Amino acid sequence: MASVSTKERASAPEASPFTAYRADYEAQTAAPEWLTALRSAGIAQFENAGFPTMKDEDWHFTSVAPIAQSVFRAAGAPKVTPRDVKRFTFEHPDWHTIVFVNGRYSADLSSFAGEDSGLRVGSLAEAIRTGKGRPERHVSRIAPPSANSFTALNAAFLSDGAFIEIPADTVAGKTVHLVFVSAGADSVSHPRNVIVAARHSRCSIVESYVALDESRYFTNAVTEIQVGEGARVDHYKLQRESSAAFHVGTIQVHQAAASELHSFSFATGGALSRTNIYTTLDGEGASCTLNGLYLADGTQHVDHQTRIEHVQPNCPSREVYKGVLDGRSHGVFNGKVYVHPEAQKTDGKQSNNNLLLSPTARVDTKPQLEIFADDVKCTHGATVGRLDDNAMFYLNSRGIGPEAARTLLTYAFAADVLEMIELEPLRKALEEIVLARFTEPVTD
Repeated sequence: MASVSTKERASAPEASPFTAYRADYEAQTAAPEWLTALRSAGIAQFENAGFPTMKDEDWHFTSVAPIAQSVFRAAGAPKVTPRDVKRFTFEHPDWHTIVFVNGRYSADLSSFAGEDSGLRVGSLAEAIRTGKGRPERHVSRIAPPSANSFTALNAAFLSDGAFIEIPADTVAGKTVHLVFVSAGADSVSHPRNVIVAARHSRCSIVESYVALDESRYFTNAVTEIQVGEGARVDHYKLQRESSAAFHVGTIQVHQAAASELHSFSFATGGALSRTNIYTTLDGEGASCTLNGLYLADGTQHVDHQTRIEHVQPNCPSREVYKGVLDGRSHGVFNGKVYVHPEAQKTDGKQSNNNLLLSPTARVDTKPQLEIFADDVKCTHGATVGRLDDNAMFYLNSRGIGPEAARTLLTYAFAADVLEMIELEPLRKALEEIVLARFTEPVTD
């Protein structure tokens, strides 16, 4: 194993976490040659780089020491029943619901809503075993091990996740809901999802990360999305992990000409969570919309990092993220719009707005523009504030009590971004979840 001291980044007192990862890596079952090579590259990159620290620009406001200093072992296969999963599926009969337990596909818990215009949805492990769909052409092409330490760690243990293909000129009639259920204390899972939307296709994908109890565990997920020419992908990520869990998720996207990506990130769980959403607009006329909502209280730490890379001309991008923080929670938003010299006529708008409900809650926000073209229209901005005293007074003067007024104003702030969700069943479900959270007692 490469020495951890090559960069001395994890600030861990001993190498036992790395030893545990190496032991689990060595214990993996045999794999095709291409996957074995990928895993080898992943573990080598991870052991060489180690975990990031707050000295790294991308992690300046987020310490992963709780992850780096903990020993997590490969998750087993606990008994999970349909009743356990039911509360996370939204019970929508027209959705394909694909369930993974500790990162591994469960046929018994999954359900398909009939035929769907050639849409191919299945387990990545099965595709690797059979070679169907030639997964080696797609896996790790957009998110290679060199991307970052967590992606490298995911590659080292790559074995299962969702493999979704939408053929050319196909409009998937049903939403695909990927439900990742975690169970088991001090366990770790590394799901890898691959979504390939061919030319002029369209699909809607929901990823949910949930827990059966309040165990402490680590989820390290990577999703790769290829959006072909003229295709559209609507992607929603819901992070509702255990309040003691750690979650790092990376969504990496490559977009061809005239393609569309609509992304929404919803984060409410985890003691420490980080969601990276990176997209490259690599074809003229490609567009993306990245929106999100994060809610934190108690001592939660929730971090979002986005990067929109404009490579080709005439590509618009829109981004709105909102955060509501209570208790002693800490929110982080780091959004970058990067415009290449060839990307003339870029039109990019970025906004991050935060509401602090407690004097001990805090947020670090850093919207950024890096522009190397001279014919562009780009704006960015961020706000951090508390509930408006005038609005509170107005509601109180009309007979609405302080607590009810606080709930109404907070919900209105959050609902503004929820209304951007085009998938109606999901929008209604999240509105209910948000309202329920704001009416529950605050955790200090």
